[in-house]
Amino acid sequence: MTAPAHPGCAIDLLQRHVRARYEGFLSDLARLVSVDCGSWNAAGVNLVADFCADRLASLGFTVTRTPAEDDDGRPLGDIVVARRRGDLPDGRRILLLAHMDTVYDDGTAAARPLRIEDGIAYGPGVTDDKGGLLAGLHAAAAIGDSGEHPYAELVFLLTPDEEISSAASQPTIERLAAEADYALCLEAARENGDLVWARKGIADLHLTVTGRAAHSGVEPERGANAALAAAHLITALQGLNGRWPTVTVNVGVVHAGSRTNVVCAEARLEMEIRAASTEEMDSALAAVEELALHPSVPGTSVAVHRPAAWPPMAPTEEVAGMVAEAQEIAADLGFPVTAVATGGAADANLASARVPVLDGLGPIGGGDHSPAEWLDLSSVVPRTTLLAALITRLGSRA
Repeated sequence: MTAPAHPGCAIDLLQRHVRARYEGFLSDLARLVSVDCGSWNAAGVNLVADFCADRLASLGFTVTRTPAEDDDGRPLGDIVVARRRGDLPDGRRILLLAHMDTVYDDGTAAARPLRIEDGIAYGPGVTDDKGGLLAGLHAAAAIGDSGEHPYAELVFLLTPDEEISSAASQPTIERLAAEADYALCLEAARENGDLVWARKGIADLHLTVTGRAAHSGVEPERGANAALAAAHLITALQGLNGRWPTVTVNVGVVHAGSRTNVVCAEARLEMEIRAASTEEMDSALAAVEELALHPSVPGTSVAVHRPAAWPPMAPTEEVAGMVAEAQEIAADLGFPVTAVATGGAADANLASARVPVLDGLGPIGGGDHSPAEWLDLSSVVPRTTLLAALITRLGSRA
């Protein structure tokens, strides 16, 4: 690991500034959790964007916002990019990644407002990704409070569509990642405090099975039952599990037919493949295509469409160096950290092909996407301090 040319900001100083802002963190958390900002609620996501843009501007960032829409032209929230120049022209450019959208339906925020019990905060999006997003804002604030900016540039990217694949944000993620030297993703730390240095890739697939309609009582022999073909196909697709060491396959959504007295003319399957390597992903995708070429019911056909994909985020020597830096900082703060691989995908996957990425740098939390979603408030100060110190250590590398 290359020794930094500049030590970064003093950890104890950063910790004091983070701790001084803790009550503000709680107030910010309550405010953001009170906003319904599911991925399709563009207005709600933009309320979060308003908050973040205003806060970042007050911290000396130059902020730009770009309206986004999905592939069908439906509006999404804005993509927010904020930049703050540092004190080291020959230092490193650090990219922070967080997302503003959640998976929850409108009305959830009112039904489950932020509550705190025994040092644990509960609420929709409290850990995915409101806690991590706020850790990034408060880490940037603490660095500013220190009076030093030991990096070339700090870039903060806030996406509106991570929970629906980040398709609209992907070009921006990839462009900013290509410009950066290091990226830090602000998803929550694992429930045991682990950071994340590897993530499986994901391919979403939509399969349309086309058959031939006929009267089910008068002339069923003239039909070709797409539902039956789909049923056999589901069995074959699920049978791909276990063929490759890291691959998992799941058919999660099935639609078929219109009436009981009509031989089913069309069925639709929505599925995903997850794999830790590009090679295994390609092999699994090829296997799906092969199954689609040979439907089990004569007269039926299968079309495969791939609407979204995240490449695998593989561990590298550069990321190992980032982990070592984080471990050194954490040891100074009095707690251990390790880095693990996970099956979930995030914006970090999209950045990882272009820049070394370390993830899980938000506070500790869990229960994502469920009514039990939680954030450990005792982890906010140490984890935000870790993030702030890591930004300055990486930013000051020669």
